[in-house]
Amino acid sequence: MGNGGSRDGGGGGDGDGGSSSSSGRKSRFRQRLRFHRHSRSDNGSAAHLKSADDFAGIALLTLRSAEMGFKDRWLACVSFGEQTFRTAISDHTDKPAWNAEKKLLLERGGPHIARISVYETNRISKNNLIGYCELDLLEVLAKDSESESEVLNLLDPSKSDVVVGTILVSCYVEDPVETEKSFARHILSIVDYNEDGKLSFSEFSDLMNAFGNQLAASKKEELFKAADINGDGVVSMDELAGLLAIQQEKEPLMNCCPVCGEVLNVSDKLNTVVHLTLCFDEGSGKQVMTGGFLTDKQASSGWMFKLSEWAHFSSYDIGLNYGSSASNIVVFDRRTKRLVEEIIDGKIVLSMRAIYQSKFGLGLIDTGAKEILQSISEKQGKKMATVESAEDIPKFLNFFKDQINMAEVKYPLEHFKTFNEFFIRELKPGARPIAAKEHDNIAVCAADSRLMAFNNVEDGTRFWIKGKKFSIQGLLGNEINSSSFEGGALVIFRLAPQDYHRFHLPVTGIIEQFVNIPGSLFTVNPIAVNSKYCNVFTENKRVVSIISTEHFGKVAFIAIGATMVGSITFLKKEGERVKKGDEFGYFSFGGSTVICVFEKDVIDIDKDLLENSSRSLETLVSVGMRLGVSTRKQAETGIPNLEKMVLEA
Repeated sequence: MGNGGSRDGGGGGDGDGGSSSSSGRKSRFRQRLRFHRHSRSDNGSAAHLKSADDFAGIALLTLRSAEMGFKDRWLACVSFGEQTFRTAISDHTDKPAWNAEKKLLLERGGPHIARISVYETNRISKNNLIGYCELDLLEVLAKDSESESEVLNLLDPSKSDVVVGTILVSCYVEDPVETEKSFARHILSIVDYNEDGKLSFSEFSDLMNAFGNQLAASKKEELFKAADINGDGVVSMDELAGLLAIQQEKEPLMNCCPVCGEVLNVSDKLNTVVHLTLCFDEGSGKQVMTGGFLTDKQASSGWMFKLSEWAHFSSYDIGLNYGSSASNIVVFDRRTKRLVEEIIDGKIVLSMRAIYQSKFGLGLIDTGAKEILQSISEKQGKKMATVESAEDIPKFLNFFKDQINMAEVKYPLEHFKTFNEFFIRELKPGARPIAAKEHDNIAVCAADSRLMAFNNVEDGTRFWIKGKKFSIQGLLGNEINSSSFEGGALVIFRLAPQDYHRFHLPVTGIIEQFVNIPGSLFTVNPIAVNSKYCNVFTENKRVVSIISTEHFGKVAFIAIGATMVGSITFLKKEGERVKKGDEFGYFSFGGSTVICVFEKDVIDIDKDLLENSSRSLETLVSVGMRLGVSTRKQAETGIPNLEKMVLEA
């Protein structure tokens, strides 16, 4: 047992002497830590628990192999919460094998759906998504099955009822007790040079030094004797785990992580255990997936993209991005609780940045660009209503194939005779369930969209809307009395071209009026909304409708046109009684936005929507998802009975 073996110096003497064996041991220790730190650097900070009660365990997810429909070189990505990881690229085959693993922190109420995406890598700058599947890790935790492996179908990203291959995965969820044992095992392994599962005094001394606690380092002999319960001169894994548990309650040994160097909150035992369990895993020598990515698109990009990112032509980040940083739009998917990237053509991004993120672009807008955008939109709208435009539908589907699910569309592709017919497509009944359908005190999302929600306009302009002239009065126009909406909540639903473009009612009530407000057709993309040079929402063409409700008072529903939007069509009339979730209207070709404004203090918007918005992070939502709950009781509202209003109308 050379090199400071388990019987060397059992419990006595100074383990930091100047012998060659000690020097060699320290050298190997430093090499191990360097390897750990290098491996960890690409993966960001470790996950952090908000509450010990939320801890559900740590899932070990392994992507073993796949069977695909053709031969290629394949890579797979796992997206979970706000992190994405990727495997290495396989050999050229139709049966790729990766055997790549990753540990993921599970919280009750937190992310629990892992999306697995498989890409072919035969392209220089853009790898091609072939199939995907989703795995609910909390369901794995609840299963009684002894088998950890499962074959999952890989679905076509354009049509979720078509299977394009299979993937073999294994998933094992450690409970908190197992996590603590795993933690002790990892702690022991980094200084157990002869790998006999026990620590000699010299190995134990190196471990105390690595913890960064000077007081503990000065009490090595005392701590070693306290840990060596059976007095055999070495510390076993169980003995080390016992020492760490006892000391955590009395005087924590670790001030910093010996792997990544991060300072630890010594009073937070569980997060220390979780941090170190995940951190040590990166340097285990196993085939661990590479991390440090926000989305699967970023993780799967080819070398040309990585070169442009390195050269600062583009960058990935969450929140407000200005100028050259406004290249990638990252949003939070509310259903899966993970980050996804909005697909947008690179040439369009460059042109929008030139127009909306610069003083030069502002000059163009002031010297006729508004009229040009209007003319282009009108011409494009007419073009998309021609029979010839139907030829563009397959290309459109291919470009957005990961974001349009034809399996939920009401009619087959051949039904659509023009591009615009496809653009305003209907969905199958039940494709968008309405939250708490029979409870009118709960408001729902009005569109498949990227949502931003704020308790008031001041929050909206602080976190998102950067136009200097934005106001509720400017948004609603002169014909509507805006005073009752001052200080009220503001919800923005931004629709992208690939979205289902029919908007629905967020509340139950009676439509009081419609007001058409002419205007420009600027893009509603965040590149423009986040620009200080233009005022998208108060200058664009829009239609304002006022809905009287029993639970929310009056609600202003504003449908805003944008570049390439041919028209805004409403399917309801003034005086009509409407039910939340009902179809309200649709936008013809182009991107567009719906804004809902509530009276002051009438709605508690769901916490997750407000939290994401405070980070300037849009939330991807679907029609019918819960938006918030009324703060008012019917008897307190002072709103006239709706049935009576219907009769009077």
